[in-house]
Amino acid sequence: MYQKGLVNKVIGDKLVITDYHRENGAKVVAAALPLIEKSNRIFAITIAGESGSGKSETAATTAEALEAKGYRVLILGQDDYFKLPPKTNAAKRLEDIAWVGMGEVHLDKMEQHLQLAKTGAAELTKPLVHFEEDRVDEQTVSLSGINVVIAEGTYTTALDEADFHAFIDATYHTTLAHRKQRARDETEGEFIEQVLEIEHQIISKHKARAHLVLPPSP
Repeated sequence: MYQKGLVNKVIGDKLVITDYHRENGAKVVAAALPLIEKSNRIFAITIAGESGSGKSETAATTAEALEAKGYRVLILGQDDYFKLPPKTNAAKRLEDIAWVGMGEVHLDKMEQHLQLAKTGAAELTKPLVHFEEDRVDEQTVSLSGINVVIAEGTYTTALDEADFHAFIDATYHTTLAHRKQRARDETEGEFIEQVLEIEHQIISKHKARAHLVLPPSP
């Protein structure tokens, strides 16, 4: 079974899974499965998109669909790899909006963990964020028996160690309802719009790297 505790990756976060996410998960599996079947090592998938696009939910449903086919899956969430814990990071953004972007995230560490998985490491020690407590701990996870690692998050299409990139083609303008369901961006307004626009400008350029572009939520 995939490691379900890592789907809800940030302690205190929640997922809202719908048929749309299950359909997207099925599309990822259909597109990636021929490559997974040919792989003689752990296969790495990324699922990216803007805030509220359903990355975490699609990662979860992709894992479930792969599990139904007999694969074991580990999910790594980008939110765990931020350099600062969430509340501290939000304060840093308010202090200096130039902080917003790929530099907020230990993408190098995500690359390293994908590489470790692909090259046969027995385990990896990853960060684990506790949202309410605003702290980052460490969590050691076993790679024994794992066939697929899914890295999900805003900037994960930029990860070169991945074998397959899926990209959800939704913008922050269309994801407000889902962000509210997940209690994200509680402080709506001009500042968060600036943050989301910066992220949009960055991630929109990543779409061209995707092997599969998934439709936005209807």
